[in-house]
Amino acid sequence: MNKKPDSAGLDNAGAGTRAVWGGEQVRHPYNATQAPIVLSAAYGYDDIDVWYDVAMGIAPGFIYSRMSNPTVETLEAKIGELEKAESAVAFSSGMAAISSVLYTFLAQGDRVVSTKDSYGGTNKIFEEFLPRTGVEVTLCETFDHEAIEREIARGCQVVYLETPTNPTLKILDIQRLVAAAKRVGALVVADNTFATPLNQNPLALGVDVVIHSATKFLSGHGDVLGGLVCGSEALMAKVRHYREINGATLDPLSAYMIIRGMKTLVLRMRQQQHSARALAEFLCTEPLVASVNYPGLADHPNHAVACAQMGGFGAIVSFVLVGGMDSVKLLLPRLRFAHCAGNLGAVETIYGPARTTSHVENTLEERQALGISEGLVRVSVGIEDTDDLLDDLKQAFAFVRGLRDDKSQQPAFSEGVN
Repeated sequence: MNKKPDSAGLDNAGAGTRAVWGGEQVRHPYNATQAPIVLSAAYGYDDIDVWYDVAMGIAPGFIYSRMSNPTVETLEAKIGELEKAESAVAFSSGMAAISSVLYTFLAQGDRVVSTKDSYGGTNKIFEEFLPRTGVEVTLCETFDHEAIEREIARGCQVVYLETPTNPTLKILDIQRLVAAAKRVGALVVADNTFATPLNQNPLALGVDVVIHSATKFLSGHGDVLGGLVCGSEALMAKVRHYREINGATLDPLSAYMIIRGMKTLVLRMRQQQHSARALAEFLCTEPLVASVNYPGLADHPNHAVACAQMGGFGAIVSFVLVGGMDSVKLLLPRLRFAHCAGNLGAVETIYGPARTTSHVENTLEERQALGISEGLVRVSVGIEDTDDLLDDLKQAFAFVRGLRDDKSQQPAFSEGVN
């Protein structure tokens, strides 16, 4: 693919323009206006010396799609533009990206410091898989920055951050923890899935490696799996080598679908964030809600930090229901404009309790140890009209309150009386 002779650079372009044109300021084959889906597993060469040079990275080109693919490279260039990264590597899922980064940069005898509030799959890597390889894992209370700094100061190779956290929407002070990590020479990795590149650019705050589950807001339509990792070319060369050997490569069709989804990211997030704030504010007034988690609320414990490091507060809200799982089972089936499913970031609104979504891999005891209430519900707000989502939630709560009122008015029955 050749660069268009009249194409302007993206250095000063806005996020919406970057989302559309990132990785695509080229002349596609056949003058196509969209990135081609190149499904070939291998690429042939008549000249053995040229083939060798491409294989060794001396000359540009492709030899085998587990290593590199034209469609996947377009996606990598697009996320690189949005995160302002030198390089990016695509994976077959978000968890493939997370696990590959951790296994790339951690070895036997190393130590990683993170927090208790992280996605359940990530927590499983910390609690179950890394210790098997001789890696020491320390998980700190998420709001206790002093404790995190003390653990980092003891020495570690990797500091792993997730902010906002899934599903509790806690906020970590990225720059503060980056400073602590740099004092001991640790690599800082940040999961930026919830914020998206539109609201937060961790690399600009000093983070070394940024991870996205592209399954979520980047693709935006709930129909594809993918993961993306961004950083310097030197670090991404190591991640790319790990992917090449371990094989968690993103397929070209999925790459194309994520590319297509990313082009509307700005438009989708504009509506989703508007509705998320409206839902969060309503939930604060609902008697059946014990607490609401959304960093855009002024009473969020780290609202000031969120304002300082984020351009927007995202489209995820979580709340804890009075009555726990019993109330969850009554409320969610009553919703009309929502899926009850284990995903987020799609154009449709999605509700789900932590025990069947973010922390389905964890036992009840593990969730309790992590501070995840059985009554916690995560809402991924879609692009529906805000008033429709509010009305839907209000009618569902009215239904649950009605059932509770009816139950409280029923006469008590004595044991043994027929």
